[in-house]
Amino acid sequence: MTAQLRFALRAGGVCLALDASAGRLPAVLHWGADLGELDAAAFDGLAAATAPSIAPNEPDVPVRVALVPEVSTGWMGRPGLTGSRGGRDWSPRWQVVSVTAGGEPVPDAATLGPAAVRVEAEDADAGLTLVLEIELTAQGLVRTRAALRNEGADDYEVSELMVALPVPRRARELLDLTGSWGSERHPQRGPILVGEHRREGRHGRTGADAPTVLHVGVPGFGFGAGEVWGVHVAWSGNHVHYAERTSGGVQVIGGGELLLPGEGRLGPGETYAGPWVFAVYGDGLDAVARRFHAWLRARPTHPDRRRPVTLNVWEAVYFDHDLGRLTDLAERAASVGIERFVLDDGWFGARRDDTAGLGDWVVSGEAWPDGLGPLVDRVTGLGMQFGLWVEPEMVNLDSDVARAHPAWVMQPGHGRLPVESRHQQVLNLGIPEAYAHVLDQLLAILGEYDISYLKWDHNRDLVEAGTAPDGVPGVHAQTLAAHRLMDELKAAHPRLEIEACSSGGARVDLAVLERCDRVWTSDNIDPHERQRMLRWTGQLLPPELPGSHVASGASHTTGRVHSLAFRAATAVFGHLGVEWDLAAASAEELTELAAWIAWYKENREHLLGGELVRVDVPDADVWVHGVVTPERGLFSVVTGAIHGATNLGDVVLPGLEPDAVYDVRPVQVGGTPTPWSPPGWAGGVRMTGRALASVGLRFGAMWPDHVVLVDATRA
Repeated sequence: MTAQLRFALRAGGVCLALDASAGRLPAVLHWGADLGELDAAAFDGLAAATAPSIAPNEPDVPVRVALVPEVSTGWMGRPGLTGSRGGRDWSPRWQVVSVTAGGEPVPDAATLGPAAVRVEAEDADAGLTLVLEIELTAQGLVRTRAALRNEGADDYEVSELMVALPVPRRARELLDLTGSWGSERHPQRGPILVGEHRREGRHGRTGADAPTVLHVGVPGFGFGAGEVWGVHVAWSGNHVHYAERTSGGVQVIGGGELLLPGEGRLGPGETYAGPWVFAVYGDGLDAVARRFHAWLRARPTHPDRRRPVTLNVWEAVYFDHDLGRLTDLAERAASVGIERFVLDDGWFGARRDDTAGLGDWVVSGEAWPDGLGPLVDRVTGLGMQFGLWVEPEMVNLDSDVARAHPAWVMQPGHGRLPVESRHQQVLNLGIPEAYAHVLDQLLAILGEYDISYLKWDHNRDLVEAGTAPDGVPGVHAQTLAAHRLMDELKAAHPRLEIEACSSGGARVDLAVLERCDRVWTSDNIDPHERQRMLRWTGQLLPPELPGSHVASGASHTTGRVHSLAFRAATAVFGHLGVEWDLAAASAEELTELAAWIAWYKENREHLLGGELVRVDVPDADVWVHGVVTPERGLFSVVTGAIHGATNLGDVVLPGLEPDAVYDVRPVQVGGTPTPWSPPGWAGGVRMTGRALASVGLRFGAMWPDHVVLVDATRA
């Protein structure tokens, strides 16, 4: 292909304009705010305006950065493809052979709506073919991925296959997330400096410390304003997110899968396909988040807004499974309005503690001599769904399956095992027989009992995750197998819901969300910590997807003690559940909990269906957020770990229709008095959306770790 070929994708207020002229890989002319309809003259102007210049001591032709950056163009940053054929063919020079949309060639100066474009390129001398998929969704999200096929007669070793998009030089500040077990999704910010900001996930799962979305924006960008460009790698295994700035001021963001040695080896005719990389643009972090939310909500498999209120029994009974006690919990749960009852770890094999039984997915005759039937029947007879905890990718060495098939345990070779974590190892689902064992046992359980929900855990990192006997790395195959296992179970049981849990929130990515209906935000249910976690999990996921539970009065993880009002008012801004021994709750607490659950049910279609709003507040220990539609806003004003009562002053509540009039009042649930000094508007006030966003409401003194909910309903 030698002809001129420029085209643009436009949707959701975003434009992605690309240049694939002269048979070169597509390079970005513009990615950001919509430019309107483009004709040939407009493309000429874009190409001239964005053409790279030749700087002193650089190549004699302008350095061009494609979506898969190429060494052959003179690019000295991270290459898109790192690999070789025994040291040869490590720098392909791609020649595009076709650019199609819907199977038809894309003409020059074409402006497409939301569309998917397929680019095929080759280097005949290197014996390689590259397929690049580029999609702009109706919500304004860019999705792109690359696949490499070995056309040669001998093996080709892929070390990395990355896609990257440029961001303008005015975007000088980085924001991504980090964390650890029980403390997921902490924001971290800093300048983008010359060099590479590279975030590697080597856990064999997404990771509690995953960046989630890596953002680059104009200095000072916040929730409400400031141009931001971001990238998310939709992959549940090892991954890379990166931002790079050259000494010449060129900036890109991108990512892909992190391949272990040998995982990218391609025999003749074989293909390696990288994961989808999502790229997102918006004016403010909320605009970025809403694009992800809208895309997820548009899926035909997305759960509806009537998410069932869930009780998980882990912190009530741990491994102490007793039919009488669990039946009593079920009856108490039904009496306060809970709609789903989940039996956690300890129901199978020799699983009386966390040292044995993993991998044997058969009901324990010791713990359950009559099977799960009596409990399942009682739970469903009370009108609740029944859910079950599983951890299909893990194994205890003290288990029937590990004793019978020691080679199914992932290991680095040389007859040794990885270090244990939580007394467990990883079951190698990349081995077909191991995969069939797990699939068959889970299908048998789902076939025998009325189970509508699986809490799918993944409690350790994949350390030295190889395949016996030689220890060839198997994280890539394990990730694909885990996804396939979920897909097969759902195909066999279409009404089954799956929660992605991984030591809490260590598996939160858009690949696992293709087959899961919920994620467990964290094993830490302390509401003070959950305020931050929910706030930043919302950068990727809408509120109906993160599990958000009312904790025990004294947190099992941190030891902090909080009021039921604070615990419940925190939890209602997600998929509500309860993680509390209801048998230890007082009658007054059960009455108040029932009131919160009833309020949630009355309002969940709004809470789980509106748009997320997070307010930029100068105080680090004050959090303001809400969910809005044109007709209504429900807001949460939270004081964190501040000392003594604090006057918050004026708090703005944005996101409503500017010229609409709203009746505004505080929300009071149950009979618990609100621990704050009621201001003049506490009895109700009528304001426009514009006034709420620019003037706000004046709050009186509030104690630490308390919430005031505000309801603004269109008059």
